[in-house]
Amino acid sequence: MRLLLAEDNRELAHWLEKALVQHGFAVDCVFDGQAADHLLQSERYAMAVLDIGMPRMDGLQVVQRLRQRGQHLPVLLLTARSEVAERVKGLNAGADDYLPKPFQLEELDARLRALLRRSEGQIQETQRLGDLAFHDEGYFELAGKPLALTPRECALLTVLMYRRGRPVSRQHLFDQVFSLSDEASPESIELYVHRLRKKLHASNVRITTLRGLGYALECGDETQ
Repeated sequence: MRLLLAEDNRELAHWLEKALVQHGFAVDCVFDGQAADHLLQSERYAMAVLDIGMPRMDGLQVVQRLRQRGQHLPVLLLTARSEVAERVKGLNAGADDYLPKPFQLEELDARLRALLRRSEGQIQETQRLGDLAFHDEGYFELAGKPLALTPRECALLTVLMYRRGRPVSRQHLFDQVFSLSDEASPESIELYVHRLRKKLHASNVRITTLRGLGYALECGDETQ
């Protein structure tokens, strides 16, 4: 499930990004409203989590512009303001839910999944590339059969799947797969790429190395 996270507190943003990845989301993270607005126009997301108090364009403006463009993806607003008037303002702007800070990760996860269930009819349930299929429930199939993956293999393949055909840097993959407490380096990604290549070997899906750019998930018979 691909999600856009926009939060100007970089420490909080990176913590949330890693936590959401651990909960099965593929996350794009930005730190201001203008960057969020740009991605919402150019990329496809299942939902967006927006802080209200962001520079360059606040979260309310981002939501308003989103709705004016006729985009209906669910939006959860985050804010340090807990007054009822602020919540009403956010909902009137077009947001679907509102979560005041501080909050527990479990509550955020529950609210996100509730929003996704409510908007299920508007969300593409399965991402496909050749023999490979990724279901929103968080599992992969290869040629119609479940693909056995470890949590980190699944997290890495999820990121590549949502950016299929486009390069993803090793550092970005590392940030998505490993937490701050892990004793690992970006070079560790090579091990997981190697393991995934072995599991995809008999299919028409390949993880291609693009020198200087990273890795890309592609369909075809090209050599790796």
